[in-house]
Amino acid sequence: MNNRQLFLQHVAQTSPAPIGLEMVKAEGIYQFDVNGKKYVDLISGFSVCNIGHSNPKVIKAVQEQAEKYMHLIVYGEFIESPQVQYAKMLVDLLPENLNSVYFTNSGAEATEGAMKLAKRYTGRSKIISFNKSYHGSTQGALSVMGDEYFRNAFRPLLPDVFHVDYNDDEVFSLIDENTACIVMETVQAEAGIIQPKKDWFKKIREKCTATNTLLILDEIQAGFGRTGSLWAFQQFDIAPDILLLGKALGGGMPLGAFISDINIMNSFTFNPVLGHISTFAGHPVSCAAGKAALEVLLDGESIDNVKRKEKIIQDKIVHPKIKNLSTAGLWACIAFDSFETNKKVIDKCIENGLIADWFLFNPEGLRVAPPLIITDEELQNVCEIILKSIDEAKL
Repeated sequence: MNNRQLFLQHVAQTSPAPIGLEMVKAEGIYQFDVNGKKYVDLISGFSVCNIGHSNPKVIKAVQEQAEKYMHLIVYGEFIESPQVQYAKMLVDLLPENLNSVYFTNSGAEATEGAMKLAKRYTGRSKIISFNKSYHGSTQGALSVMGDEYFRNAFRPLLPDVFHVDYNDDEVFSLIDENTACIVMETVQAEAGIIQPKKDWFKKIREKCTATNTLLILDEIQAGFGRTGSLWAFQQFDIAPDILLLGKALGGGMPLGAFISDINIMNSFTFNPVLGHISTFAGHPVSCAAGKAALEVLLDGESIDNVKRKEKIIQDKIVHPKIKNLSTAGLWACIAFDSFETNKKVIDKCIENGLIADWFLFNPEGLRVAPPLIITDEELQNVCEIILKSIDEAKL
């Protein structure tokens, strides 16, 4: 049996029609399949590979750390340099109240930990989240996911969770003295790149402060320069009480984190002791890779160039079959009239050497999120291939 047959038979399938490309190499903005065909990675592994694939500094950091040690003991017990150094680097780049890092294995686990922390710290159970939001697929994260189609098959889920529309004033009447937290994406990702209204966002922060409700911001996809600043919340002049990170956090290795003030985080230390534990969380090799990737990101000009590249997308992606284009930095949703139309375009993109995909809660939208290192010329070429693919799809 070849790898494709083994994949379908022995690797648990998450959809009836997986993309099914078999890659053997990835470097920079490109991936190469088993037949030697080169593809531009237009989705960056869903914003994981913000600095591109196989960066030499990240590879070196992984190799050096693997030679020293990998797993030692359950997370949080030993002083492991990669965790300590990466945590210090992160908090130095964040507001003063975000000074304590709990590393996890993934973004979904960061959501789970943050929800537990909010309930433990406030002594409350009510949680508010938003329709068309995505925070992971585990039980707790699924409870705050903003789509009943995905939630319903797994009920009962967490009680006392309320969903409202993003950018809707209804949220203000729900935030009260019984609310433990609001969980929200700084920019909604799977809804098709939806940005919050600045005044609305500030009012949420103010209402949370007034009611001692913790504001949890999910930047698992939006963080690490994707929107044109290191953290997306910087563009809205607010700061969260808890920040969720993942995806690009590990530089290609599995890693997540929730970050808060040490006085809040200490709620996990007592009554009960070991209030939140994990075996492989904050794996030293992942932390070493993530720190190296962040150093690469900060040493270059990738973030400074994001807004200019956003303008390239806005100017170049124009076609009568496109119904809407929404952007947030080097992150875009090209919306068509239906999923069927979008799927035809995506299939043509893949044929033409672009790895493309749709959005979970906006299936008529084509995702554009290439590595931030993509050059202007490469991005312009990508835009031309997308337009060519629309024409070839014969819509």
